[in-house]
Amino acid sequence: MTDVILHIYDVTNSGSDRTNSTIVQINKIFKDGIGLGGIFHSAVQVYGDDEWSFGFCEQGSGVFSCPSGKNPMYTYRESIVLGKTNLSIFKVNQILRELSREWPGDSYDLLAKNCNHFCDEFCERLGVQKLPGWVNRFANAGDTAMEVAGNTAVRFRQAKTEIVSASKVAYRFLLGVTNNVKTGVESPNNSNNGGSPRFQAAWLKNIINGAKPSTSSDAENQNGVVPQQSTREDDKALLQNSSSYNS
Repeated sequence: MTDVILHIYDVTNSGSDRTNSTIVQINKIFKDGIGLGGIFHSAVQVYGDDEWSFGFCEQGSGVFSCPSGKNPMYTYRESIVLGKTNLSIFKVNQILRELSREWPGDSYDLLAKNCNHFCDEFCERLGVQKLPGWVNRFANAGDTAMEVAGNTAVRFRQAKTEIVSASKVAYRFLLGVTNNVKTGVESPNNSNNGGSPRFQAAWLKNIINGAKPSTSSDAENQNGVVPQQSTREDDKALLQNSSSYNS
């Protein structure tokens, strides 16, 4: 059995002293001050004096090693013993060869596949606990935010497609209703009042509003045309005139 040690660095390889100083201050506030996390590089030491980590390169494997705690690209912060592994040095070397093939340098992603993700997987295969949550919390939060944004964009596109489809269906329905009205107007049964444009407009308006379609006489009444109807007085007068004429 041998110790598995995690070495943690502040990421200070931006090329700008001002930016590097800002990152160190962020890490002090968010990690040392409130224990939330920060911007860190990590590496794992097991058997020997070297540490193993992962980084970007255009060709070949992104897995590399350097003397423990002495990576010249970053500012060393601290080390944490994650536990002991029961694996032999031969098995550990086999795992490292496998990881070297599985983690090419051009697959590096700051949020989704960085050095901390590599150390997590390495520790899992060694049979020890994973990295403390604060080491990679900022990257995980950023990755989650990107995923949520992506899902939101997909849902928006789906909703837009559904709205367009519903609009097309509604348009076809209204077009069919209009065609039905025209067909009904041209039929002999509707040759008297059904052919008026004012009646068609009123009938279509009722369909859209969900009201019960009105009859032709109702539509004409709504448009100010009152059908003439005989009253009892008119009928009596007509009968009297008829009697006088016959006598």
